Amino acid sequence: MSKLHELFEHGQSIWFDFIRRSFTREGKLKALVDDGVRGITSNPTIFQKAIAGSNDYDEDLQKLVKAGKSVSEVYESLAVTDIQEAADVLRPVYDQSEGLDGYVSLEVSPTLARETQKTIDEAVRLYEWVARPNLMIKVPATPEGIPAIAELIGRGINVNVTLIFSLSNYQQVMDAYLKGLETLHK
Repeated sequence: MSKLHELFEHGQSIWFDFIRRSFTREGKLKALVDDGVRGITSNPTIFQKAIAGSNDYDEDLQKLVKAGKSVSEVYESLAVTDIQEAADVLRPVYDQSEGLDGYVSLEVSPTLARETQKTIDEAVRLYEWVARPNLMIKVPATPEGIPAIAELIGRGINVNVTLIFSLSNYQQVMDAYLKGLETLHK
């Protein structure tokens, strides 16, 4: 039994804060999942390091640029492919745990942190694009993010809340979570 499996036996689910196309395609992510990793987080910085630090993306980058895609469209296309592939690797964990673990987290654009409706719209768009039940959309716990969290949970979208820096902020997140659950179960 691996140390990660031992931690899981004590109620801890370890998530890996890294993603890269070759890591998934070469089976390294599956090996970590087999060893007890229960989820993956990502963010734009992680993707920047993966894209700039490898040639994994060169062919797709060239195709997307030749197709006239904007920088944000290129980023999203590359990120969504990686997220889908990682979600597929983690799907058995999701199924076995009945949805308690096995998630991959994808962040809405940080430029939307102060815009409730745009955060909701982007989260819905990304959730539909990735089209995996074990996707979590990462939303910041900003004053504008709190109502977005409630709305997304109310729509049945899995949310990973980030940037919680105080007990009062945590309480706001919990209230939004409960409000979302109430909406979901109406």
